[in-house]
Amino acid sequence: MQVNIYEAKTRLSELVEQARQGHTVVIAKSGTPMAKLVPLDSGPKRQIKFGLMKGEFMETADFDDPLPDDLLAAFEGREP
Repeated sequence: MQVNIYEAKTRLSELVEQARQGHTVVIAKSGTPMAKLVPLDSGPKRQIKFGLMKGEFMETADFDDPLPDDLLAAFEGREP
């Protein structure tokens, strides 16, 4: 379906609904196609599998301690 810009402005909600239902709407200016209104592809939904990496990583008791001064200086680009 092709509509002109003025018609697209006045019927936008209806045209968006048509696109949602799978139709393609071409918006034209003086008969020249300028834009296309198409449905979004939601794609397949992925199932999240929690615990997939369980046991693969070990966390030490000091994992959130401040970095040593020399390592912190290296990250900040300064001399230790």
